[in-house]
Amino acid sequence: MLRIDNLSKRYGDHIVFEGLKHAFAPGCVALCEEDSTGKSSLLGIIAGAIAPDGGDVLIGGHSLRDAPQLARARLAYVPDNCMQFPGQTGRGLLEQAALAKNAPLDDAILDLARRLGLEPHLDKRFEQMSTGTRRKVYLTAAALGDPAVVVADGPSNGLDAQARGVLADVFKTWARDRVVLFASHDPELVQACGATTVNVADLR
Repeated sequence: MLRIDNLSKRYGDHIVFEGLKHAFAPGCVALCEEDSTGKSSLLGIIAGAIAPDGGDVLIGGHSLRDAPQLARARLAYVPDNCMQFPGQTGRGLLEQAALAKNAPLDDAILDLARRLGLEPHLDKRFEQMSTGTRRKVYLTAAALGDPAVVVADGPSNGLDAQARGVLADVFKTWARDRVVLFASHDPELVQACGATTVNVADLR
C-alpha cells in the first residue's frame, strides 16, 4: 500500500536521510524519535508536500513522481501546521476536501466530527480556532474517500483526552485495511492504537 524507494533529502550541506527503502503493510506505524531526525521531512515527502532530492513514493501502487494525482487520491494528510488557510472555515475545508476526493460529506464524516467534539466549531475560521480544534478538522477530513495511506504529523497535539481516545479508536479501525503512518511524542496514543514504532534511520 505504501512503498518508499531510495528516498533522500538534504537541506544545504545537511543530509537529512539517504537511501530510505521500505514497504509498509496495513497497520499503525509510529515514528517516535526525538526532534531533528527527519520525521516531518519524511512524512511531508510521502504526502507530496515536500520534494525529495531523490527516490520515489508509491501509494496504492501509484508513483507520486510519475502519477501524482492518482497517488494523492489514495492519500490523507494531517500536517503539523494546520493553519495553512486562516480565513477558511472548518466546514469549508471539509467541503473542499470532499470535492477533491469526489467523496460525499456524509453522516459518517459528520459523526466523526461530533465524536471529536468539533461540531460546534465547524463554522469558525481557522484563525479563530485553537490548535487542537484545527487538528480535529484535518483528522475529520482524513476520513473522506478511500485513502490507502493516512499520514499524520503530531496527530494528538492539542487534543483533549476525549478526542485522543477517539483518535486512537479511529487509527485502529483505519489500520485494518490501510497504512497509518504518524510521528508522535505521545506514548499513550502509540500504545492505545497498537502502533509499531520505527526509526527513520532504520527504513533501509
